[in-house]
This record gives sequence, C-alpha cells and structure tokens, in this order.
Amino acid sequence: MKWIKRIFLSPDEPRLRAGWRLLLHTVMLFLLLGGAQFLVFPQLQSLHGEPLFFALQVVQLIAFTLSVYLARRLLDRRSFVSLGLAADREMWRELGLGILITGVMMGLIYLLEWAAGWLTFQGFAWQFDAPAQVWRGVGWMALIFLLVGWSEELLSRGYHLQTIASGLNMTWGVVLSASVFGLLHLGNPNATWVSAAGIFLAGVFLAYGYVRTGRLWLPIGLHIGWNFFEGVVFGFPVSGLDIYRLTRITVNGPELFTGGAFGPEAGLIQLPSMALGFFLIWWITRRRAEGDKE
Repeated sequence: MKWIKRIFLSPDEPRLRAGWRLLLHTVMLFLLLGGAQFLVFPQLQSLHGEPLFFALQVVQLIAFTLSVYLARRLLDRRSFVSLGLAADREMWRELGLGILITGVMMGLIYLLEWAAGWLTFQGFAWQFDAPAQVWRGVGWMALIFLLVGWSEELLSRGYHLQTIASGLNMTWGVVLSASVFGLLHLGNPNATWVSAAGIFLAGVFLAYGYVRTGRLWLPIGLHIGWNFFEGVVFGFPVSGLDIYRLTRITVNGPELFTGGAFGPEAGLIQLPSMALGFFLIWWITRRRAEGDKE
C-alpha cells in the first residue's frame, strides 16, 4: 500500500501529486468545454464576427475560471487568490505597467520592420471606415483581449506553471507550461512549428512577469497589451488571427523575420523586442526583488 501512496499522494502533505492534479484539472476543463459545446454553442449560430468571437471568449473564460477554481480548492487545497490574484492597489499598477511594456515592445517591432522596408503603411482605420465602425471594432477587440488575457494567464501562468513548480521546481514549471502554451496555439490559423516555438518564447516571457512579482497581474497586463497593441494599434496579425486594426499595413518582408501571416511571434523580429521586454520587467520589479532579499 505504501508504494500506491507514493505514486498518488504528495510526500509533503495529504493531497495528490502535481501530475495527477494537472490531469484531473484537464479532465474537468474538457468536460466544461464539452458541455458548453452542446448547451451554449448552438445558441451562438446567429452571431458573426466580433460578437461571436466575444461570446466564445466568454464561454472560455467561464470554463477556465471554474475549472481552475475547483481544482485549486478541491485538489490543491489552496485558495483561488493564492495563485497571485490578490485584489489591491498594486494590482492596477501591475496591469497598467504590463500593458505599457508591451506597447513599447510592439512599437519597436513596427519601427524595425519599417526601417528594414518590410512593411508598407496604407493609412488609419478612420480613413476607410465610418467613425461608428471604428469605435465598435476597437471596443469589441479591447473587450475580447481583456477576456483572453485573464483566461490564458489563469490557465498557463496560474494553474499550469504553479502546479508543475509545486511538483518539480520553478524552472521546469516555466519550461513545461510555456511548452503547453505553444502547443495550444498550433490550432490557430497559419500556425506552424516555428510559430509554436515563438509562442513558447512568449510563454517564457510572460512567466518572467510572474516569477518577478509572484502575482498574475503583471502577466495578465502583458498578455492584454501584447494582443491589443500588436493587432489593433500596429496592425499585425495576432497569432494568426486577422482582427480589426486601427493601423492598416502590408507586411512584405521575409517570413523568417516577420512571421508572415501568423504575426511577429513566428519571426526573428520578436527577439529584440523580447530582450527589451525582459529588461523592462526586470527594471520595474528590481526594487521589490531587492526588498525581498532584505
């Protein structure tokens, strides 16, 4: 019987080992998403475009949040907030800084591609669309990316990273959760194994925000800002998705560098931007890190 306990139970406390907790959480998540496919998705057939995209993200948010909450309480025997979701004044600062950092990063990518002659600026959205259409398009995408930032960070840097780290260590938590993050994006339009590698790197970058703060708010802000500035503000594809854009551009550079139809995450152009992002995260969190050492 002792060997059975060693296989299933943690040696440190009376709960399942990390691998079993991850497996059971995944089962719960698939059951919730499967239930939504039968109960909710048929009701969405009348929707198209941004409203449909938004509705699907709401379903995903509910499934991700509920599955993580149940797993955290029933399997991990921890509170949901202990994932790094304490609601305080620092929360707003970290969210805002995350959005700001990725705005600078995407601006660098735009400037580098423009300087290399790899993109052609065509104009702004209000030169082609009516004002109401512009506001509607930007508003829908802002709401959608808020939901995506919460859902994907709660799953990847929240439950996956932290559960793996509790069973192995933080390094393996970052590597394995980022690997799963990359694989999950293989279902996106125009995805390749090269784009999956780029998303893996993005997962490591987002995890760095968690490692430096011990909280999810900075990664959530980074994720929201990454998508919004990449697609809406600067006009690039967002992980293969063609969304509403304020800046209309055509990218003509080599796919190895630009990422082609998948977007900058699949190109080498991401590397200098990532280097800047890592530095900025280190810079804004250095005082906290120094305080923790004291």
